[in-house]
Amino acid sequence: MDMFSNLGTKDEVIKTAFSASIEAHDNRQELTIRGSSSEVIVAFPGSWSPKDWFPEDSKAEPFGDTWIDREKFPSLRNIGMDEDAGSTRRSWRDSYVANALGGNEQIIFTGHSSGGPIAIYATVWFLEEHKRSKKTETPRFFCLTFGSPLATDHTFCHAIQRERWSDCFVHFVTKLDIVPRILLAPPSSTGELLKEIDLSSDPRYKPASIDNLTSFFVNVLKNASCVANYAACQLTGSKNTLFDTMSRFIKPSPYRPSGNYVFCTETGRLVVVKNPDVILQLLFYSLQIESERELPNIAEKSLKAHWTYKEALEQSLALDNVVCLKNLRELPLSSDDATLNDLNLDASVRLYLRAAGELEKRKQDNQKKIEGKKGDIERYLDALEKYRTASKGDDVGYYDAFKLQRKEEDFKANVKRLELAAIWDEIIEMLRHRQLPDGFEGDKEWVDLGTRFRRLVEPLDIANYYRLSMTDDSGHYMRKGNRPSRYKFPQRWREYAEQLPQMQQSQQSLKHFYGESSFWAKVEELRTEPWEAIKDEVPVLGNRLKEWYKNNEVESDVFLQKSTLVEWWQALCKDHVELHNLLPIPVE
Repeated sequence: MDMFSNLGTKDEVIKTAFSASIEAHDNRQELTIRGSSSEVIVAFPGSWSPKDWFPEDSKAEPFGDTWIDREKFPSLRNIGMDEDAGSTRRSWRDSYVANALGGNEQIIFTGHSSGGPIAIYATVWFLEEHKRSKKTETPRFFCLTFGSPLATDHTFCHAIQRERWSDCFVHFVTKLDIVPRILLAPPSSTGELLKEIDLSSDPRYKPASIDNLTSFFVNVLKNASCVANYAACQLTGSKNTLFDTMSRFIKPSPYRPSGNYVFCTETGRLVVVKNPDVILQLLFYSLQIESERELPNIAEKSLKAHWTYKEALEQSLALDNVVCLKNLRELPLSSDDATLNDLNLDASVRLYLRAAGELEKRKQDNQKKIEGKKGDIERYLDALEKYRTASKGDDVGYYDAFKLQRKEEDFKANVKRLELAAIWDEIIEMLRHRQLPDGFEGDKEWVDLGTRFRRLVEPLDIANYYRLSMTDDSGHYMRKGNRPSRYKFPQRWREYAEQLPQMQQSQQSLKHFYGESSFWAKVEELRTEPWEAIKDEVPVLGNRLKEWYKNNEVESDVFLQKSTLVEWWQALCKDHVELHNLLPIPVE
């Protein structure tokens, strides 16, 4: 198998990209070249200055990590849980490389060493721009890095897999290179190592102190071991109580691999790995040593390996010996597999890789299980639609009929509400525990179904909340912690899918934090307050209702004459005539 069939990129492009990344590094400046008639290559330089890698202020996170700017990178988050991705300090700068644009060429961003993270985020920025433009053609942006340190976290990995961007990123790692593992250790122990790696580019390099170098190397391995072992425990479902206890006091590295990795082995084999859990394990275990006597020698080799990508690529690409590590659940445990032996993977490690395959399968099985409940969801929602239509006959509407609970139909609707809540709570719990495929939240069918569920069922939850006077103990429904996640998650999915302004619940925006499925809670809150306290919010509510009604996001039964909303609004209109025509359907 060649590189193109595995990764969609040609050998010559890889070589040209690497040469460009080294030239950019040597010149300390961004470089744009044309690889051929069909590619433009943009290379970013690296840096060995600790201040470029890690913030120096006292508020910095232990690993120099920082939150992504959501305005620049709106896709880099977990949508349902509203968690932003994190990155290293030097991952992105305002270099939009406009001179790379203009034609139909494929644009390849590349970087060696710490130029890699910049290439990663430049690629994401252009993918974001392509998505915002709503163009239908396939994005033409691609990223190639060589010996890049980890610069992304689990949320970043989740996001690019959800967006189907993962195959746009290919990272080459030689088996002994320390740099791709270096950020698994805290910056306090790696600052000096950065200087040593820079010096080791000289073929005549000899470390000033082999003991110090060995100590740095061992520290990186220990931290990598901690992260890899904890991740392996999560894969196998076993507990690591020591790590759980220690992590309360000592923050482990947040950095994780994302995209596709190509491991260059010493025998000239290229091993392509696409599963991020497997990549993390390989980053640690492929750098293992057999005895402590080897430590000084391997420590020195691990620095020099960072500067041997040219030779490694020439040897490997010439041999055309490419292996894609897949069918993880069926990996052989015996020692006669050459590829796994090349990566130092013994039987116990292979079990971890099998567990990663089992996790992939379990996520797919969970999605099938949830897909199998779509019929029940649709049937219950259809029943609630009929209940809504029937409620109009009493001139009180859906919300108030349910709140009054006077008829058998109201009881039956409550049963449907509870059935739906149970199904959606199960879905949300799976998402919280990362037990569904990353693409689930971006699935249009589920986004649409979640929106329909939210608009039909949340008003009933709000009616039930106020019918039972739950405000006495917990405050109003929209206060932090009261609104169930089964409505928050689908709301965020829709906001994201349709590129709508996001409603974030915070102390600053709490007054305006409600949408078309939750406005009844705002009505219940406002109607208990004196006019002076609500005079600015009532017109906002009226205008929103008008817009939602115009867009078919709320139904006409909301404005029936005996509904809670209209009766309250009529009472307000007696003293405030300016409100009379503010609702989409004028009140009497």
